[in-house]
Parts: sequence; structure tokens; C-alpha cells
Amino acid sequence: MNYDLIIARYGEIGIKSPKIRSRFERKLVKNIKATFECDVERNQGRIYVRPENFEDGVNKLNRVFGVVSYSPAISTKTTFEDIDETLTEYTQSLIDEGVLDEDTRFAIKCRRVGKHDFTSQEMAAHCGGVVRNVVLAPVDLTNPDLTIFVEVREGDTYIFHEKIRGPGGLPLGTQGKVIVLLSSGIDSPVAAYLMMKRGCEVIALHCNNDPFSGPKVTENFNALVDQLNIYAKGTPIKKRIIDYGEYLTVAKTKAPEKMTCVLCKSGMYKIAEKLAVKLGADAIVDGSSVGQVASQTLSNILATRYGVNVPILSPLIGLDKEEITAIAKQIGTFDISKIDDGGCSAVPKYPETHADMERVAKAIEDMNQEVEVQKAFENIRKID
Repeated sequence: MNYDLIIARYGEIGIKSPKIRSRFERKLVKNIKATFECDVERNQGRIYVRPENFEDGVNKLNRVFGVVSYSPAISTKTTFEDIDETLTEYTQSLIDEGVLDEDTRFAIKCRRVGKHDFTSQEMAAHCGGVVRNVVLAPVDLTNPDLTIFVEVREGDTYIFHEKIRGPGGLPLGTQGKVIVLLSSGIDSPVAAYLMMKRGCEVIALHCNNDPFSGPKVTENFNALVDQLNIYAKGTPIKKRIIDYGEYLTVAKTKAPEKMTCVLCKSGMYKIAEKLAVKLGADAIVDGSSVGQVASQTLSNILATRYGVNVPILSPLIGLDKEEITAIAKQIGTFDISKIDDGGCSAVPKYPETHADMERVAKAIEDMNQEVEVQKAFENIRKID
């Protein structure tokens, strides 16, 4: 099929005010252009994409947040003669590709924008006749095997039969910045992806727990960011890393051992808060899911967020492991997260599951007096 453009559609962008809608459309166009080489035109709620490499465009447009669906299409002029000629060639191509034959129940759906001397129903009926002049396939408007779409927009008409699902959401970079606590596990990369889908620019903060974890953890973190950046063209993920081993050492020696995980997470939030203020981020994001691990019981979630003044968002909070894993597989982070990195040796044998707020606050206050903790909070490195 000799397609000459891709029609991209958005969803909730269309319900925004005209000013916001225009801004979101411009950002969506910028992100598409950053994903693959193409020319892009906006017109009346549609995005028309003409890729330099058509196959590249079709394969990569499903990575652009804000795109709900898209269709490889052929364009022609809005005259009966041009539509007849183009649709005849299109129908023959469908036959040659094995998509359409005499047993295929088909339908024509026509949509018009603008003023024309025919109705949508009249054009659909006319186009159905064109198709049957090429192949005597049965018409079935209720349950067709194949639907051919004819979209008439003023003086131009577009013909297509596929609607490929896009990722949806909002254009990346339209909803402010967030600091994502990104480990090498399964959950936090999925949390980052879901916030990107909602239009948030991501700054990935990784806590290097050496000597309680090995170098493979940081290697996997970098690989996960590389994978997530496939979806972040136009607004790439920024990376920050902090040497967190000194803080963990203090947590294990200056507080009851069972509180290690609670204090570890609390410290991560405080460091993320510091970075958020410095970089102008609006929120902190983590991969918490209620009850999944010891540090994610409701009481522990409350305790770990003690004293943090920046909003903390947990997009996975109501998902179970199977649901999270399914998304991880879909976006390509699962196999990276499953690489054995040795884990964290700081985890106590019997971790706290019902943290008492007063005891946690006292432990945090005592730890904050330690020089090692102050050093840990200062040592955030830019690594991108």
C-alpha cells in the first residue's frame, strides 16, 4: 500500500480550552518530530504526519503520549473523480495484500468536516459502489470484517482501514516536573511511565546503597532509564544519583534494626524533596503499592512521609503485582528489572510493618544530628 501520511488522533486534549488545547497540540507535534523524522501539520483536531521513513513512523508513533490512535492513510482531493480513482486503487491494494476478497463483509464509514454538496451517507453509499465495482464483496453495516474509512475534510479526503491504538494520555512535558525515586526493581519504572503518560517530565533519582548493594543495581538503573527514554522523546528523562550507603549505615547503627526500611524510605523522600525544591519539581513519585512489601503497609507509608512538604504521588498504589508486571512487560522494562543485581543486604530479617509515628520521628531527629547523614543529603550527582 502506497500510503502518503499518518492521521494521528488525540483524546482528552480536545476538551481543553482553545488556548490550552493549542499549547498541548504544539507540544504533541514537537514530541512527534523528536521521535522520528517527519513533517507534521495540525488541522481541526487532527494531526497529519508525513514520515521520511513510513515504516519507522508507524512503528514509533505508539510511543508518543497524547496519541490515542492513528491510521496510515492515502490522501486525495474531494472530488468524485479523485475519490473514485484513489479508492479503486486502494481497494485493489487490499485485495493484493489478502485483506479483502469476495467473502469479506465490508462497510464504508464516511465522516465530513466542512460544507459539501453531499451528505456523509451519500458519500458512503457511493464509495461502497466503487468498492463493489472492484470486488463483489458483501456489504455488512452491522458486523463487518473490514471497515474502510473515508474522511472528507474541506477540499481533502483521506482513505484508511486501520486504527492503531496509541498510548493515550497527555503530551509529555505539559504537566510539570516530578522527581521519581527509581530503583532497579519492577515497580518504580512503571510508576515513572504512568506519570509520563499523564504529561509529567521525569527526573529520575537513584539511591546507590553501596556497600549494601552491588554495582549491578546502578547499571540496571541506567538501563531502565534508557528504556523509558524511548517514550520520552522531546522531553528526555534527567538522571540524578546519590551515594546512600552512609545514610543506611547510620540507620542500621543508630536506630532499632527493624526500622531500617522505614528510615531508609524516609531518607529517600527527604532527599527527593531537597532535589525537587532545587530543580523546581512539583511532586515526588514512588512505586508504592499498598501491602506489597513491609515498608508499604498503610502505617509505614504514613510514617515514611513524616515531615515531607512536597506532595508524594504513588500511581501504583491500588495495583497488584500481576497488574504492575503486565505493564512492565508491555513497556519493555520487565526483563531489565528481572536481572539479578544482588538485592539490598541492609533489609532486616524482621522488618517493621506497623511503624509508630512518634518513634519514627524520634529516630529521624537523632539521625539528622549525624555528620554522615548531612553528607548524604548533600551528595546528589548529575549523571546525564
